[in-house]
Amino acid sequence: MDALTHAVEAYISKDANPVTDAAAMQAIRLIARNLRQAVALGSNLQARENMAYASLLAGMAFNNANLGYVHAMAHQLGGLYDMPHGVANAVLLPHVARYNLIANPEKFADIAELMGENITGLSTLDAAEKAIAAITRLSMDIGIPQHLRDLGVKEADFPYMAEMALKDGNAFSNPRKGNEQEIAAIFRQAF
Repeated sequence: MDALTHAVEAYISKDANPVTDAAAMQAIRLIARNLRQAVALGSNLQARENMAYASLLAGMAFNNANLGYVHAMAHQLGGLYDMPHGVANAVLLPHVARYNLIANPEKFADIAELMGENITGLSTLDAAEKAIAAITRLSMDIGIPQHLRDLGVKEADFPYMAEMALKDGNAFSNPRKGNEQEIAAIFRQAF
């Protein structure tokens, strides 16, 4: 899920470009097609190889396009709660995606299609919403907890974590500029 977050955040980043988009898109496609199989059957070498390649592509994309609020917020969860990074990303990604959706619905519609969703005949916004549903479904299918409350996070920490997230270097390439109240609200939605 960390690799998927790398790819999604790089793809929607303010710093994205055609080269990073190509790498991110292929990473998203490969992850959507292979992560479930790699988790369900670790001996599936083809799925694991495809996941390794997807992780490489996602890394190439984000090393050039940077990341966004998912990582900026996940770093706070890791620092305060010692939460595994991939789990923090997986829980936050759908909520940050919903926040960012209005900044570039076309790219979220692309993500839906890359993840295997049928978006034929849908409005751009409806297609974009399917990306969020596909991300959530993938996370659930591999057994990731869906709420911060299930991971021992305290609501009282949201204002501090929001303040610190906006100071994280990853926040600056997010496609939509937020404030502390908006970031705290995203934490609450994930709670």
